[in-house]
Amino acid sequence: IKGLMRAGQRALARGDARGALGCFRRAHLLSGGTASPLLCRSELPLQCQPSEGGSREPSGHPHANPGVSGEGLQSFPGSLACSGQGVEPCMAQAGSQACEQMGCCYLGLQEPELAARCFLGAASTYEAAASPTAAAVALSRASRLMLQSRSFKATEIAGVLVRCHSLCQSIPDATLRGRLYGEVGFGFAQLHIFSLAAESFERALALCSRDKAGQRREAVLLQNLGAAHNALHSFGTALRWHRQALALHGALGNRRAQGQCFGNLALACSCLGDHRAAHENYLHALQAFRDVGDLGGQWQVSEGLGTACCHLGDPQRAIGHYQEAL
Repeated sequence: IKGLMRAGQRALARGDARGALGCFRRAHLLSGGTASPLLCRSELPLQCQPSEGGSREPSGHPHANPGVSGEGLQSFPGSLACSGQGVEPCMAQAGSQACEQMGCCYLGLQEPELAARCFLGAASTYEAAASPTAAAVALSRASRLMLQSRSFKATEIAGVLVRCHSLCQSIPDATLRGRLYGEVGFGFAQLHIFSLAAESFERALALCSRDKAGQRREAVLLQNLGAAHNALHSFGTALRWHRQALALHGALGNRRAQGQCFGNLALACSCLGDHRAAHENYLHALQAFRDVGDLGGQWQVSEGLGTACCHLGDPQRAIGHYQEAL
């Protein structure tokens, strides 16, 4: 098995997709795993670098989309070592690693459905071998790919997210646990299950470190919490999260993220009936998006400004903003 895994890695280094998949499938079979008939296609050249970026999907309102940093989960080779274990756990972990390698191959081949099934298989084996950290990471990757592929039902994806969420409690590494909660929250938000998204974001927020990377993650989580509460129509609570996110993004110099937060804050103010505050925050958002050349943000905010001007009894200015949006 170790020889096949090494051979698969050498094949990846050469860009040999068929050779790599063949090695990893044979390693998986030798470990006692079962090969799926879905794991047979390997005809394209391989760029085997798993995409760690979170996808961004609109969710109905231009400013209700939870802004996610796209930070991926790092691998953790130390937690997958077999030293000190019996032969059967080692075989099981080797099979799981082979599944994960196949998942990376299919991800490089732009086959997210097949990659997701590989990571799901690896997660099940890790769970059976009582390796909650490895299982949770595999489930997180699988859920992201399931959302990307659009080949899975929402209930299937939600079930995987719930499994990942429950495993997080057993992970000793607080930083990794926080990142996984954030990934789970983003998955729930993509499914429009905003109550569970907000709960997961709050858990992740409590685990942010105090270094620069932790502050960046904290700013994103605050932004996501505000957006989730906007979607839940709990606008008073959303205001608090939006303002905290704005302050932290400003301190970190994240101008585009500031624009997103101003837009979300304006939406909450508008829904609470404070249209003057909404107008002011939309103006701040518009300037931020102009500063970074974000045309998509500019048209969304211009539309919001038009709506605010309508509520404030200024139809001529509203027309100007709507024309600018168009």
